[in-house]
Amino acid sequence: MRCKSWLLGSALFGLISAAQAAVDPAVLDRPAPTPIRASKIVLVGDSTTAVQGGWGPAFCARHVTSFLTCTNLARGGRSTYNYRAEGSWALAEAEIRTPGYATTWVLVQFGHNDQPGKPGRSTDLQREFPDNLRRYVREIRAAGAQPVLLTPLTRRQFADGVLIDDLAPWAEAVRTVAREMEVPLVDLHARSRAVVQALGPVAAMPLAQAAATPAQVSAALGGTTVGAAPVAGAPVAQNNAVAEPMGQAKLAFDYTHLGPDGAALFATLVTEELARQVPSLRPLLIP
Repeated sequence: MRCKSWLLGSALFGLISAAQAAVDPAVLDRPAPTPIRASKIVLVGDSTTAVQGGWGPAFCARHVTSFLTCTNLARGGRSTYNYRAEGSWALAEAEIRTPGYATTWVLVQFGHNDQPGKPGRSTDLQREFPDNLRRYVREIRAAGAQPVLLTPLTRRQFADGVLIDDLAPWAEAVRTVAREMEVPLVDLHARSRAVVQALGPVAAMPLAQAAATPAQVSAALGGTTVGAAPVAGAPVAQNNAVAEPMGQAKLAFDYTHLGPDGAALFATLVTEELARQVPSLRPLLIP
């Protein structure tokens, strides 16, 4: 009986030794891994940064390395006021405080919905808008992150061949806050205005989400852009074929939101300015 046990043990030892000998030496001689050092960017703002209409998706998809996590928390129709009031900022703060990242940068771009005439969104330009920006900056820093302010993306409306600069006061307010609080500034308003003015009213049209109407193109050829005429039609019946219908992208031509070409263009501008204004980010950005 003892002989059988000895033989069985010897056989098992031989099998184990053979298995160990068959292991790839590269597996046995692995050096200790170097801990990853990753950073993060969080995007905060309105529809001109958000998915389905902003530059943010193209920026996150094309302009960061795998060592820079890019999280787009911008939402359409948001101002410096209602982004916070509805709870979006609380979600952003939680994301900003996520541990494990070497550095977290927070890019903040508002202005479009802070303008007058937007119930539940508009803010006072002289006091509330800059105060809201200051509060975002303070809270980003308190969370251990680095704020970056962006001036609002230009609209693409023209009058007699000249780009209408209806966002200039909001852009200047952002610049003022950036200077006084020593925050890096991406002057997207100035860069985008220069590019769109150089393109002109017709060549800038493909930057939108959908094609312009013949009437809009005709007007733009004369140097002045016009909005879309209202389209009458029967209401679309609700599709109750499924209990939980999927979301829908509401794509339309306008002079504010961006399609793929517009998103790619302005994401590149943001990347260029970010690399210039935040040199420590350069190794993590792709032109």
